[in-house]
Amino acid sequence: MEGPVLASHRSPGGQAPSPALKDALEGAVVRVRGAHRIAPPSSALRGRVVVAAVAAGAFAAAAAGQTLKSVTDSDAAVTPLANSQDASASLTAGGAGSGGAPELLPTGHAVDASAEAAKLSDSASVTQAREQREADAARKAAEEAARPKTCLPAHGTFTSGFGARWGTSHLGIDIANSIGTPIYAASDGTVIDAGPASGFGLWVRIQLDDGTIQVYGHMNSFSVKEGQKVKCGQQIAEIGNRGQSTGPHLHFEVWQNGTKKIDPRPWLAARGVVI
Repeated sequence: MEGPVLASHRSPGGQAPSPALKDALEGAVVRVRGAHRIAPPSSALRGRVVVAAVAAGAFAAAAAGQTLKSVTDSDAAVTPLANSQDASASLTAGGAGSGGAPELLPTGHAVDASAEAAKLSDSASVTQAREQREADAARKAAEEAARPKTCLPAHGTFTSGFGARWGTSHLGIDIANSIGTPIYAASDGTVIDAGPASGFGLWVRIQLDDGTIQVYGHMNSFSVKEGQKVKCGQQIAEIGNRGQSTGPHLHFEVWQNGTKKIDPRPWLAARGVVI
């Protein structure tokens, strides 16, 4: 049944709405079913969407490839399992999906603690021995540096000097003492004679590095031999009374350059030994 409004706006013949109804409808909001849907995009917009999707897919593929390479390089540093059976055993013991800890493979070399301790002890012994040798060498060097290079040839009483005596030349000095009193090398040198000698009974001659020769005469005995190296202060003989002697004493001479006989007292005094 038509309402009074619709009826009032019908045309007189009932075929179409009256002009008044038309004007009213044009000023109203007409709601049509399905009018809220968005119109489909144009073909150009669809093309741009496809291009963006392809680019995004390529970027994702490149990133995935880089990640896979990193994982592969990292796995290369891990010691591989020997064979497929080891791989199966690893998966069974605690592999993927099991949540277990990875299996630790035993190392190929075992460490012998006692052997290592022995090596350390040997090393310490070698070091200690080397340090001891160095200390001994340093001590000997210090002793050698402090050791006197000229010594008194014998202890006793100075009885005769160098020069004219009793109408002849006395070419040395005499130090008197009892038979058996030690006679010492007055300097470092090499024994060039040890034995009998005319007028001296027995003698010892020592040559120094600079060619100087020292003569020791009238000895009771001697304890060195030809060619022997001696040190200053080393005992080489004993005072005696052999040869042309008037009593037990040491007759001591110095031959400069091996030939020229000089007064031993100034020679000794110049080197710190006073008689």
